[in-house]
Amino acid sequence: MIRNLLSAFICVLLSAMVSLGQVTDEVFNPQRGSDPIKSVSIFPNPAVEYVSVKFEAPIAKQITITVHNVIGNAMDVDSELVDEHEIKIRIKDLSTGYYLISVKDAGLNLSYTYKFLKR
Repeated sequence: MIRNLLSAFICVLLSAMVSLGQVTDEVFNPQRGSDPIKSVSIFPNPAVEYVSVKFEAPIAKQITITVHNVIGNAMDVDSELVDEHEIKIRIKDLSTGYYLISVKDAGLNLSYTYKFLKR
């Protein structure tokens, strides 16, 4: 019973965050404006072992990425800089469920959050 209520609460919370624009899905903002971290692709989604975060602009070196579970706790994950456009995050050891990726650029004072499903 409690598990069902918690699952329902998490679904409602994620839906509310998406509708408010705080969390978005896979491919974001095709119009490239002054926010280079808005044009981000998260793939594959759902994922099993790795999630790639790909940027349209070559900004991967200046980005800070953190992974959070749906209640906001930061998860300990390894990330690898693939090139100037892509960061690969190892999620193999995470439990199945929804997670949030926080993408921050301290130099531009920008921060966005994206969701993905770990299978």
